[in-house]
Amino acid sequence: MRILVTGGAGFIGSEYVRRRLEPDPETRITVLDKLTYSGVEANLAPVEDHPGYTFVRGDICDPDVVDQVMAGQDAVVHFAAESHVDRSIDGAGPFVRTNVLGTQVLLDAAHRHRVGRFVHVSTDEVYGSISEGSWSEAWPLAPNSPYSASKAGSDLLALAHHRTHGLDVVVTRCTNNYGPHQFPEKVIPLFITNLLDGRKIPLYGDGGNVRDWLHVADHCRGIDLVLRGGRAGEVYNIGGGTELTNHKLTGLLLDALGADWGRVEHVADRKGHDLRYSLDDGKIREELGYAPQVSFTEGLAATVAWYRAHRSWWEPLKERAALR
Repeated sequence: MRILVTGGAGFIGSEYVRRRLEPDPETRITVLDKLTYSGVEANLAPVEDHPGYTFVRGDICDPDVVDQVMAGQDAVVHFAAESHVDRSIDGAGPFVRTNVLGTQVLLDAAHRHRVGRFVHVSTDEVYGSISEGSWSEAWPLAPNSPYSASKAGSDLLALAHHRTHGLDVVVTRCTNNYGPHQFPEKVIPLFITNLLDGRKIPLYGDGGNVRDWLHVADHCRGIDLVLRGGRAGEVYNIGGGTELTNHKLTGLLLDALGADWGRVEHVADRKGHDLRYSLDDGKIREELGYAPQVSFTEGLAATVAWYRAHRSWWEPLKERAALR
């Protein structure tokens, strides 16, 4: 199979590429990545000599580049996105450009080149916030941040290309990912690296916001199940099954790094901060046999160990992005 992977140098995209290529000499993957601040080509070093791997540096908003890399592909797995909520609050423009316009450029090219399947990777944040219960795939979209609004728009564009043009589109929506290679602006790697450096860690508000945590390896397994067997025109939620308040998560990270609550700095809550996310992922479990394989206890310990051992990976990234 020939697969175009957008955003393949990022956290989740690179995990998918490594996982798909390393055991499979028959797969051919072309990675298209702009290498913005969060794209790290070194994430793909384990597969750079694989005969089926090709890297193209380019922008998904560039129709000429997209047209060139789309030709001859059997499938697209679309990860490329601006994804940090705080940055979207500071300025929504890049999020609308990449997440909406970029997705439209890719969809139009996939339709033009008659690509067999287009997997659009999205987020649970498009549903908004839920105080109790869990969202099914049929839940109305109610995004609350510029980031999640741009992702909701891209979801709708993808599904519209299926309904209008017959493009074989499948949308996945995941809960909060964690694991190695995650850019250290996100909460788990930010807290780990700050604690390793002896710095304070910033906890929004009272820490009562609830998230479900999904190891990146489990997420990529779910995406591959959808690529291979999902029904065209459908949405599949992918969950991790571990709901924690940010306060509880902070305590686990402090314990893992031998620190106490004196290292926590309570900061003003994020604007429009969603209280709770929770996905019902029964559909992908029943139809495709998905189940998370990495327990949160095991996954968090391995993630902490990875950042301890890879200071040379994350230190330059934090300096470049001026993260504190």
